Amino acid sequence: MKTKRLLALLSAGALSVSMLAGCGSTAKTDDTASGSAAADTSASADSDLEYVKSQGKLVVGITDFAPMDYKEDGSDEWIGFDADMAKAFAESIGVEAEFLEINWNNKVMELDGKGVDAVWNGMTLTDEVKTSMNCSSPYATNAQVVVVPSDKADAAKDLDGVKDLSFAVEAGSAGAAAADALGLTATEVQSQADALMEVAAGTSDACVIDLLMAGAMIGEGTSYPNLVYTLDLNETNGDEPENYVVGFRKDSDLTAAFNDFYKSAYEDGTVEKLAEKYGVQEAIVAP
Repeated sequence: MKTKRLLALLSAGALSVSMLAGCGSTAKTDDTASGSAAADTSASADSDLEYVKSQGKLVVGITDFAPMDYKEDGSDEWIGFDADMAKAFAESIGVEAEFLEINWNNKVMELDGKGVDAVWNGMTLTDEVKTSMNCSSPYATNAQVVVVPSDKADAAKDLDGVKDLSFAVEAGSAGAAAADALGLTATEVQSQADALMEVAAGTSDACVIDLLMAGAMIGEGTSYPNLVYTLDLNETNGDEPENYVVGFRKDSDLTAAFNDFYKSAYEDGTVEKLAEKYGVQEAIVAP
């Protein structure tokens, strides 16, 4: 009896070990499978291009900034050189462009939080932009200029003539940085369009905006015929002309995709055609 009972116990023990071994093997297989799936998901997540394609849209962060991004009266469609280029780029990667008007001061936060996939709004390549985003190759040049009412133009042709004026500048912009570098008294507003309105309304004596915007928005035949630009702050500060770039998330593969697109669009005449449409052809940079 003792012998039979011992054999039964041994058999039961062997069966338990076998079952435990089987469960361990199954668990290991499941873990491996889960790990592979996670790795695949991670690899996909590492590609901004694939992320945008999965969403079916490229969300572009902009402000109201003619001639780069703006709406015509009575229209809900964003147009402009940057807006049209963004639409063409989105089409080239098989998605649609969707535009989101953002607080320019929060552009890095919008990118990092995936509120937008690109910042594409006549963005000047500054040290802050270089360190906080993945930037495309330059596609246009620019400068910061002082805008005043035409009856103040003669007195505002040099730094001495503008140093005591009250300025409006777009928060977080190159214009704000240029005004600060010269010690000018400036109030920050939401956009460069708002800065122009401040001067037109007389609530600010002057503003600092991009040269490209000044060329499109002020002077005879424009929305602000009584405003003129007088002083190039890049020259005054001894700075080089600025470069416009498109900003993507850090390490984003959308950057290379855009650079390839821009090169092709430049070679096939698309860039020149759109630049002439919006009057920015002299600012365009060859890839």
